[in-house]
Amino acid sequence: MNARKVSWLALFVALSVIGSIIKVPSPISSVALDSFPALMAAVLLGPAAGALTGAFGHLVSALIGGFPMGPLHIIIAIEMAAIIWLFGVLYMAGHKWSALLSFVLLNGIVSPAPFILFMGMPFYISAVPAITIAAAFNGIAAYILIPRIAPAFAKRYGDLHA
Repeated sequence: MNARKVSWLALFVALSVIGSIIKVPSPISSVALDSFPALMAAVLLGPAAGALTGAFGHLVSALIGGFPMGPLHIIIAIEMAAIIWLFGVLYMAGHKWSALLSFVLLNGIVSPAPFILFMGMPFYISAVPAITIAAAFNGIAAYILIPRIAPAFAKRYGDLHA
């Protein structure tokens, strides 16, 4: 990984930390707007960089929220990394709508499902609306801004996916 890509990765992680401060009202205090920079990184820097940004962004969001689910946030960070990696792969393959839809559905509905085992169905039912709203906002913001930023980014910095 070259120094330019590391610098951009650090910038997207910092933006994810800023987004983690913007919370969505929810029974879980870690629902925030931290995914948007990770989605941008997944397209501009590559899916692996986006996954790293997403995992770190979630952990910082959970830290700011007081780690309400304790070590279970590690599972969520892994889920976020996988979902954002998939978004990057689909988006870069030209399946932009599929990337957006898969991000919102996987992040908002599927990723909280394993927590039914740990915290019960009432927790899942109460958490899903806020998580899905946050996922939709993050995904739509990225979907709108990526096509506007990517050409200028590529022109100025070239292909940083490698």
